[in-house]
Amino acid sequence: MKFGFSGFRRALLAIAAGAVAVPAFAPVGGFPLAFVSLAVLAGLLDRAGSKRAGFGLGFAWGLGAFGAGISWLYVALERYGGMYPPLAAFAIFLFCAFLSLYPALAGAFYVRFRHGGPIRRAGLFAALWVLAEWLRGTLFTGFPWLAIGYSQTPPSPLAAYFPLVGVYGVGGAVAFASAIVALGCVGQHERRVLARNVACSAAVILAAWPLSWFSWTEADGPPLSVSLIQTNIEQSFKWDRAYFFETLAINIDLVKRARGELVVLPEVALPAMLDTLPEDYLYTLAAPVSERGGALVAGVFTRDGEQIHNAAVSLGEDSGQKYAKSHLVPFGEYSPPFFDWFYQLVDIPMSRQSPGAADQPPLRLLGRQIAVNICYEDIFGTELRASLPQAGLMLNLSNLAWYGDSLAQPQHLQIARARALETGRPMLRSTNTGMTALVLPDGSVPSVQPAFTSGVLEVEVPAYRGLTPYARWGDLPALVAALLALVAVVWTGRSFVKD
Repeated sequence: MKFGFSGFRRALLAIAAGAVAVPAFAPVGGFPLAFVSLAVLAGLLDRAGSKRAGFGLGFAWGLGAFGAGISWLYVALERYGGMYPPLAAFAIFLFCAFLSLYPALAGAFYVRFRHGGPIRRAGLFAALWVLAEWLRGTLFTGFPWLAIGYSQTPPSPLAAYFPLVGVYGVGGAVAFASAIVALGCVGQHERRVLARNVACSAAVILAAWPLSWFSWTEADGPPLSVSLIQTNIEQSFKWDRAYFFETLAINIDLVKRARGELVVLPEVALPAMLDTLPEDYLYTLAAPVSERGGALVAGVFTRDGEQIHNAAVSLGEDSGQKYAKSHLVPFGEYSPPFFDWFYQLVDIPMSRQSPGAADQPPLRLLGRQIAVNICYEDIFGTELRASLPQAGLMLNLSNLAWYGDSLAQPQHLQIARARALETGRPMLRSTNTGMTALVLPDGSVPSVQPAFTSGVLEVEVPAYRGLTPYARWGDLPALVAALLALVAVVWTGRSFVKD
């Protein structure tokens, strides 16, 4: 595999490689494309002549991946935020450029410290990839969307690594298996080196198969019947006072149709402050559930003094409990320091929120402890661990109507599948426009409500007990392994596997 291209052509190839990674994720689910994408990038970096070239190639890969994969953010800014279209497009470009700095830095460091045989260099590439993605998911509140490991939910054999090392560890396995093949194509004795490296790559992938037969957690008690409601309220109507009472009536109608012991309405299903809803509305909403001894969880904004919280509240049986969203979305739910000017360019309702406490206990509903997370929060796997082992179920309330009919809905469901695998807990999802679903601890999705439809998804699922290794230690094993590999390759010049 010779990359005899000019710098410009190499950059175009890197952009294309980044874009090729996107159909590896949902809804296409072509998970082998993630290996192709990183193999091309590793091959390009291995032939880069300088750290600057390595930085540029990593940056170009990022522009291709993020530009193709999260362009749906434009819908929120332009269609619903009222931002001038060219300005919205420029804002998304700047955001993608910022995210691209992480693979760019990985590329620059790779070129600076590469040496030795293909296995050693593949270890360096994988270690830098893990650290770059972890930093992207952590710094400045983090944005780990499209971390490459998410592409490896079932049917990928690497899905079995999620309960051990989480999404970043899975991403490191993809990076190593991809790079070792690509780097085996470079240099002398290509056939011998390539055959050995293909075997090593296959071993990384096939080693996951036996792990898929092992269950880290087990069902705890009888199944709970749950009604997951998808309201399908168009975002432009949600905060329009002319549609306020119609929205409230839709919620009541859907709750009446629900049959479960636990009924769930999505994020901000009630488009008002809790204390400003019409008198007796909450009683009318919860009455059909209360009459059969059930519980209702609804998304609504609550007030605590001067603070406004995006919250989930319990009604009916076990009423009076609340979870307040703790990890807010910058620019959508709060303004980072020095960025107040941003809100002069967009019109986003309820964009001055306050975070809830980081250590909120699970809700205790119908004898089960249920860990609630709201929308964006479930992309942070290490934060969901805080509710374990107490919680036997996880519940996500979301509203992705901001992003229209786009990749956002299936990508978010795939993220939920990764969280279920990592924690060994079912993930229940109630969303406004999609994708409302039940995700089991093995990452499978036995029930899903079609996106952009109104309805009630009836499911039965038990709580689970036990802890996966990831639930115990989080991202620490993946980070320690990456740092040790980095030290071994960069400072000592030795590899854990002799080239």
